[in-house]
Amino acid sequence: MDTSNFIQCLFNQHQQATTAFPDKELAEEFIDGFFEFLFIPQKQKRMSQYELTKEFESYKSHLSALIYDVNADGEQTQSVTDLFFENIPAIYDLLLKDAEAILQSDPAAKTIEEVLMAYPGFYATAVYRFSHQLVLLGVKILPRIFSEYAHSKTGIDIHPGAEIGSSFFIDHGTGIVIGETTHIGNNVKIYQGVTLGALSVSKIQVKPKRHPSIEDNVIIYSGATILGGDTVIGHDSVIGGNVWLTNSVLPYSIVYHKSEVSIRDNNPLPEALNFVI
Repeated sequence: MDTSNFIQCLFNQHQQATTAFPDKELAEEFIDGFFEFLFIPQKQKRMSQYELTKEFESYKSHLSALIYDVNADGEQTQSVTDLFFENIPAIYDLLLKDAEAILQSDPAAKTIEEVLMAYPGFYATAVYRFSHQLVLLGVKILPRIFSEYAHSKTGIDIHPGAEIGSSFFIDHGTGIVIGETTHIGNNVKIYQGVTLGALSVSKIQVKPKRHPSIEDNVIIYSGATILGGDTVIGHDSVIGGNVWLTNSVLPYSIVYHKSEVSIRDNNPLPEALNFVI
């Protein structure tokens, strides 16, 4: 196929596409701007109440345009946009609880402002909560664009369809994966490298609930992998680092790998530990 034929085929495919897509750059611009509008104090201090109201309305128009790109229905778009922003005060309060959980749990966090401005786990959680609200309102594609943008910035991959309770604490965060049908309760702490995923099955066998449920007050340390829609981690449990779980755990459990340490004496080692290739 020569170049002109390839361009023609590409053009035909674009014209036949049945799904509309919002502008990715404008979506990323919205999520960063809206996050700063809500949580960066320096920006808020420079604005009067009138200016804050005006900017808030500008974000409503921005989001409405992104939703319209997907829905192509002006009346539905306006309704969804209005409902999203009506829920922002509740989401904001929920995020402040998340920030407070980080401040209380992480000895390195000195002020709430530090958490809001510098913690990737808080940013990823904020984008998740915005995206999840859009999922609840039936918006397609756009929530995934938001969540994947946060993923690219933080290394934290939270599917917007997951359900996460209040006072959620992510520490460090790099490499965390939280699947679409994960249920997470209140006061849960998750460290870097944790995967809450699905067991590998064919597409035909996929169940509606593919990912685990984590009950209240659970701590999951770095590198742990918990898989399967039937897997439930009981409340007030502690899951140690690098644990692999595909079965449920009762409440108040402690799950960990037992390490063994051998101390060598003055005798020669049975096998050489150093060699040259």
